[in-house]
Amino acid sequence: MAKRKNAVKKVSEIATPEGKEWIRGLLRSEVVTITFDKLDGTSRELHCTLIESKIPEDKRPKGAGKASSDEALAVFDVENQGWRSFRYDSVRRVEFGFGKSVENE
Repeated sequence: MAKRKNAVKKVSEIATPEGKEWIRGLLRSEVVTITFDKLDGTSRELHCTLIESKIPEDKRPKGAGKASSDEALAVFDVENQGWRSFRYDSVRRVEFGFGKSVENE
């Protein structure tokens, strides 16, 4: 497998412009497991993607959709079949590919 351009090495890098670009690209190419801290302080594991073919037609974004945020990313939860979001700075672990992961130290 080819090395991803601009791959991050630590979760703390996800909140950077390069990290945001990396995670969006990853989500457009596969289902990713993201562990993050919710606003109430609890931890959540989310199996998500931005691959259009993995999103049911009736749940795909129509038109311009919601305005994007520089602090959070909306993704499709493949287990619960709905849209969820997480703040970039709350991510604790990203699992992708064949057991690859990026996490906090």
